[in-house]
Amino acid sequence: MSFDCADPRRLAEFWCIALGYEAVDVDDDEAFIGPSGGGNGLYFQRVPERKVVKNRVHLDLRPPRSMAAEVERLRDAGATDHRFVEEGGSFWTIMLDPEGNEFCVLRGPEDGWSPDRWA
Repeated sequence: MSFDCADPRRLAEFWCIALGYEAVDVDDDEAFIGPSGGGNGLYFQRVPERKVVKNRVHLDLRPPRSMAAEVERLRDAGATDHRFVEEGGSFWTIMLDPEGNEFCVLRGPEDGWSPDRWA
């Protein structure tokens, strides 16, 4: 997945923290991060224009503990809250990365989510 951005280095740093990924190749114009040991990653490329509309694709993050703890951790890394959603018996938080890209933090095990329901 690729992200157009103003500051590839800053977004790579944020998403490394958010996903537990490692920086593979980073400079002022582009950056690639991925999971330890290889695999699919994220690519960030500098573009001159700013983000002006909602992203058509976004990441959903399932926290290892609770949604509240993950939201706090991501705020500390540079994300901001966009809005809280409660719908269809579930809930999640929509957040913005440092350049305004939307992503969702879903319920975690401490919030009553169980992977067995989806197995």
